[in-house]
Amino acid sequence: MKNDKIRCGVVGLGGRGFSILAGLLATMEDFECAYACDLYQDRVDYTLKQMTERFGYTPKGTTDWREILEDKDVDAVFVLSAWEPHIEIAIASMNAGKPVAIEVGGAYSLDDCWQLVRTYERTRVPCMFLENCCYGRIEMMVLNMVKNDVFGTVVHCAGGYHHNLRDEILFGEENRHYRLRNYTNRNCENYPTHELGPIMKILNINRGNRMMTLSAVSSSAHGLNEYAQRHEKVNPELRTRVFRQGDVVTTTIKCANGETIVLTLDTTLPRYYSRGFQVRGTKAMYEEQTNSFFFEGEHEKFDFDWSKQWNNADQYYEKYEHPLWQKFISGGIKGGHGGMDWLVYDAFLQAVKNGENMPIDVYDAAALMCVSTLSEDSIALAGAPVAIPDFTNGRWYNRDDHTTGIYSLE
Repeated sequence: MKNDKIRCGVVGLGGRGFSILAGLLATMEDFECAYACDLYQDRVDYTLKQMTERFGYTPKGTTDWREILEDKDVDAVFVLSAWEPHIEIAIASMNAGKPVAIEVGGAYSLDDCWQLVRTYERTRVPCMFLENCCYGRIEMMVLNMVKNDVFGTVVHCAGGYHHNLRDEILFGEENRHYRLRNYTNRNCENYPTHELGPIMKILNINRGNRMMTLSAVSSSAHGLNEYAQRHEKVNPELRTRVFRQGDVVTTTIKCANGETIVLTLDTTLPRYYSRGFQVRGTKAMYEEQTNSFFFEGEHEKFDFDWSKQWNNADQYYEKYEHPLWQKFISGGIKGGHGGMDWLVYDAFLQAVKNGENMPIDVYDAAALMCVSTLSEDSIALAGAPVAIPDFTNGRWYNRDDHTTGIYSLE
């Protein structure tokens, strides 16, 4: 580290990657961009120009991420690229001795997940999964409430990626976006981590609990074709393309301690945005769709008139706000997606700087990412259950490498 700044290589400068980099540069005091990398030279050139004009310095630029790993002055790596190379780059980063942060996305094989874990265990170079929703304000308040027994025993959780992405997918050729090729060639729960990340922390997955089995089913696929037929600007070839990705995918997970989790992918039909976050306990429930809590002994009188309680969650922040968010609000919220982007990036940077355990570590990354490839297998088997590996090799119920500090999610 130079002048207490962590000199980072950033791989992936598309829409999301560039916005993350801009946010890091604008708000993170400990971050310095040493390399900007993308497969496309024009994206590299644009990023270097923007950095020179907006931030007063120009990092090195490259179209080959391997150059970053050869530079001894690079302290850490952010992988913000298309989904497919995430694990490959992360493994190479750990082998090069550079802590690595992986943007969200699913895995393409179980072997990749195992290689990710085994590389960490051999090198002990930290790897963090950048699931920003783990640091969402409401998600962290619910986590705090669960840890303080407000919910009683949690028995069921649900969530989804409910997001109308038809334009993003169908204009993938024009925008060089990876979702088009994925929706053409795969049928799976391709984006499970926004909803599953916070649920895993609530259920102590990999730290006293684990996910055991998964079963997934998929609807047919009509949303993209019919949308393309109604919109003349979409490439006409896409009106009849066979998309393997079903319009709605439902995945059910069973945990070692008895809990169930239901995930829903819903991205190619008309709808409003939601992550469908829901937690059910023996004393209380929370649901994102109406942003409301139901507490035993307090809300039964609204059983058949629940609309009067919609959005009641806001009144509980004063009592149950997570300590991290109390501190964040008092210091001024920064960063995108309501502040949770800044929190997850700072969690990684502080862990690197202080030599601490990652709060969303390599075992969490493997457990989250494997859902995509396992759901693909289950769908192909008409919903048959498939086993979820124990990436901790039995250490999940007796781990001693817990995260401490303000960014702990335990």
